[in-house]
Amino acid sequence: MQSYQEFLDLSVGFPQDGFDIIDDELYFHDLNLMEMIETYGTPLRFTYLPIISKKIQQAKILFQTAILKNNYRGSYKYCYCTKSSHFRHVVEEALKNDIHLETSSAFDMPMIDALEKKGVVSKDITVICNGFKTFQYKQYIVDMLHDGFKNIIPVLDNKEEFNLYDDEVELDEPCNLGIRIAAEEQPDSQFYTSRLGVRMEDILDFYNNKIVHNPNFKVKLLHFFINSGISDTPYYWNELEKYVTLYCKFKKINPDLDTLDIGGGMPFKDSLVHDFDYEYMVNEIVNRIKEICALHEVMEPDIITEFGKYTVAEASGILYKVLGRKQQNDREKWLMLDGSFITNLPDVWALNQKYILLPINNWDSEYERVNLGGITCDGQDYYNQEAHMNNVFMPRTRKVQYLGFFHTGAYQEVLSGYGGIHHCLLPSPKHVIIRRNRDETFNFEVFGEEQNSKQVLKILGYH
Repeated sequence: MQSYQEFLDLSVGFPQDGFDIIDDELYFHDLNLMEMIETYGTPLRFTYLPIISKKIQQAKILFQTAILKNNYRGSYKYCYCTKSSHFRHVVEEALKNDIHLETSSAFDMPMIDALEKKGVVSKDITVICNGFKTFQYKQYIVDMLHDGFKNIIPVLDNKEEFNLYDDEVELDEPCNLGIRIAAEEQPDSQFYTSRLGVRMEDILDFYNNKIVHNPNFKVKLLHFFINSGISDTPYYWNELEKYVTLYCKFKKINPDLDTLDIGGGMPFKDSLVHDFDYEYMVNEIVNRIKEICALHEVMEPDIITEFGKYTVAEASGILYKVLGRKQQNDREKWLMLDGSFITNLPDVWALNQKYILLPINNWDSEYERVNLGGITCDGQDYYNQEAHMNNVFMPRTRKVQYLGFFHTGAYQEVLSGYGGIHHCLLPSPKHVIIRRNRDETFNFEVFGEEQNSKQVLKILGYH
């Protein structure tokens, strides 16, 4: 019978970019994962920061290339969507690449203020403030505008939001605003229109009635987010055309408008058969925006994107040890792990998200079909399908087995409630951050130790 390595190579082609097998063990971007496990134990969450910069640079090159190829007259600005991962090490790595930020809630603002005080960003940074604004969020925006963050752009999520800025903002220069379009949802959605944003048919009237004669404000930016993410589908292209057409109509009555924020949704590699033509999609987006603007005889806008998952997902993984094997009937074999999907990878449980799953060792062994079980007492705590097949296969062995889920860097820690209490009181796993030194050696830093019982009991009021 074939080894696991031969089976995987025949199934999907392996090794692949970022993954390699050396002496029967898996390496991730040259990182020796077995050595990490031997040093730090499992379960182990890790973040390899250089991937973040690599992904940002790739996107910037794709957009610059498309702009040149299409003789596009606007510029491109990369904003990182902070809600994907707010951790300082992640945000600071992203900011090394001359980018800007997009925020979604109140506490983002003191975070940016803290980065400015440390010298990581300047007050010139562009900050796109999205989301339905609480009073506190709006107040932080106003305070930071008055403090000299002149490129903060509140994106109006509803018409009433404008009133607070109108009452409170007093600047020498007009404040730049954005307006979010309430996008139509996908055909299979339970709703016709997104709960976020201002209705398309209301935007021009709202501008004419409330903003056009107000010297303190300029509407510089029109924002939309297409819920399918960026995808080569009739739905995506149809929505894009609608919103660019609205931009053109708006531009004709508002010369200050010069920026189109096309949101996020650039896919990340979540499976070994991931096949997305980034170059084609970026070129096609730029080309279509240019064509629609030409049709309406309007200058092309500057383009902003807000990539979150794309920026950070591929930098992280989580490693587990198989604690035990259970044969529950003739067909169902379980590998019981020393962690939980519900608490460590909540998107697996809540959204049926798939990640790249690979064994760390025993690649020369034969393979078998298995189910993976988390350690909570919950029937939903399992993983039994890959994105490219309806089964999970692992090496057939009686030796100690380790395995890893990869490209898990977006949302999982925040949704898990980092440092909080978790289902069945499972502890937050140890988290290691990895950087590259100038001589290309690895630099490991333990960001967080595994939670202990005292920390958990204190949160629960037992202290």
